[in-house]
Amino acid sequence: MPVVAFLYASVGHGGASSYLVLLTLYGFAPAEIRPTALLLNIGVSAISFLSFRRVEKFPKELFLSLIIFSVPASFAGSLFFLDAKIYQKVLGVLLLFPVMRILNVFPVSGSTSIVRKFWMAPALGLSIGFVSGLIGIGGGIILSPILLILGWTDLKQTATISALFIFLNSIAGIIGSGIVGIAMPAHFEWIVLLTLAGGVAGGYFGANKFNIPAMKIALATVLAIASIKFIFQ
Repeated sequence: MPVVAFLYASVGHGGASSYLVLLTLYGFAPAEIRPTALLLNIGVSAISFLSFRRVEKFPKELFLSLIIFSVPASFAGSLFFLDAKIYQKVLGVLLLFPVMRILNVFPVSGSTSIVRKFWMAPALGLSIGFVSGLIGIGGGIILSPILLILGWTDLKQTATISALFIFLNSIAGIIGSGIVGIAMPAHFEWIVLLTLAGGVAGGYFGANKFNIPAMKIALATVLAIASIKFIFQ
């Protein structure tokens, strides 16, 4: 969990997609998995945002356009529980996004490829927010590659926006999960402390251009295997 938090925080993410995988593979109860991943996501994404915010100008107008509908949509999505088999297949598909993100499949130049119209960012935030709440993630793994493909932000701006986007959506998701009931695993405090420690280190090194290609490739490989397992099992 600390390694995952380190790697995700270094690119402006919270790591919920990988927390979901680890908690699932280690046999945690389904009722414990989503709220645990969201709480960890809140802490790590906050650390990552603060790290990147110090070194990068924050695109406030774009962020507000994304988040205005994303937070209520994330809350709405968190009120639903998917069938276990459907949940695993959806999670498997979503895991392909961080794999491609980690392997730098998406463009990072920041040159605009699609001119942003007033309705695009709110629509994007709404759709990502609902899916995020439904699955139990903050949405950064979906948002980041889309922003890079559209050319609306460069790499560090994307990390800054994604981190705060994840933070707020995760809060909305955990509130919604609380309405339908939250169960936390045993020894949760140790999971939190270790994961946040990894997030602090990852946010610091990521914001200061620390590159760890071998570890990123290793994480991408693990996520790809998990993705295939969830989709085809």
